[in-house]
Amino acid sequence: MSPSARAAAFLLPIIYLGYISLGLPDGTLGVAWPRMHQSLQLPIGLAGVLLLLVTLLAAVSGFNSGRIIARFRTGPVVLVSCVLTGSALLGLGLATNLFWLVVAALPLGFGAGAVDAGLNGYVARHYSGRHMNWLHACWGIGATCGPLIMARALDSSGGWRGGYMLLGSVQLSLAGLFFLTLRLWNAVPERKIAASVEHQTGPAPTTVANSPAGWLSAAILAIYVAIEGTTGLWASSILVESRGVAAPIAGLCGAAYYGAITVGRISSGFVVDRWGNRRLVTGGALTAIVGALLFAFAPSTPVAAVALVITGLGFAPVYPGLMHEVPRRFAPESVQTVIGRQSGAAYIGGAFLPAAAGSLAAFSLEAICGLIAAGAVLLFATIRRLDRIT
Repeated sequence: MSPSARAAAFLLPIIYLGYISLGLPDGTLGVAWPRMHQSLQLPIGLAGVLLLLVTLLAAVSGFNSGRIIARFRTGPVVLVSCVLTGSALLGLGLATNLFWLVVAALPLGFGAGAVDAGLNGYVARHYSGRHMNWLHACWGIGATCGPLIMARALDSSGGWRGGYMLLGSVQLSLAGLFFLTLRLWNAVPERKIAASVEHQTGPAPTTVANSPAGWLSAAILAIYVAIEGTTGLWASSILVESRGVAAPIAGLCGAAYYGAITVGRISSGFVVDRWGNRRLVTGGALTAIVGALLFAFAPSTPVAAVALVITGLGFAPVYPGLMHEVPRRFAPESVQTVIGRQSGAAYIGGAFLPAAAGSLAAFSLEAICGLIAAGAVLLFATIRRLDRIT
């Protein structure tokens, strides 16, 4: 094995850990918030506003990540981003009022956006499409472990503060690992972009980034992340506040949702080359509709938990599949532009709909279920439209 191949093999699990660290904070606010807003005497709908702030900051960081990474390289950016998010999680654990929650949101958002764009770009340039699916599965591992840690903390003397302190400590420990492996990031050679279309047949695609298909692809990512984020943020509060489920049990249901996304993405990595991105993405969107409708009308807690698992499994292949399909839909010179727009649109979608759902929560938490189901239907319809025009 050549030195570059050894570096690539050794660095890959480090990259996976980086995406696990990105997912750790996601979903924890939704689990902690039923207790958190009472402890800090804040309105329940404020969770959407806080998520809006973090996501907008991540979008700003993501849109500017190209210039930052070009100057400092991917490894150092991932390291600093992990330090920022770890410090932010410790800050959340120490927060005593709304002001300190906002202060902690600043490094949390900036750090998350940079590491997300940096790792996606690095894997796209240096590794195969299978690893892109498994990269996003690693986000699901982090997003599953985060709520599990928080749910366990809610049932202990440390409460939500102890949960955030533990998560912050884990994040900073990962930052130490990134520091020790900084030299590896420059030792892995880039793959040619043509390698991402090795299974393509027929002439190369000619669709450009500024076509209707280019903008529709960005809109689909916005819709997807908006619905996925709204489900993750509000499912626990719906179960606790509207259906009388105990907070730790609701937290486990939220963790099951993210766990299903993780399992689905791991499975997708094994079958994507045989089944194809489009089939997986379309089938996933249809499955998500079934899960969302079942959650809206679930007669019991076990049924609601199963519904969240079905929804998560449906969502699993959508994001990595749409990213990996870009070289098959668009002209080579437009691929990076389209991927960048999809990433930015994903943050924008994830910022606004969960916050808008917060305003609904002030009147009826159950109305959020209808919003999720409608969004899943819209996601399926727009994916089908993109498949037809590309």
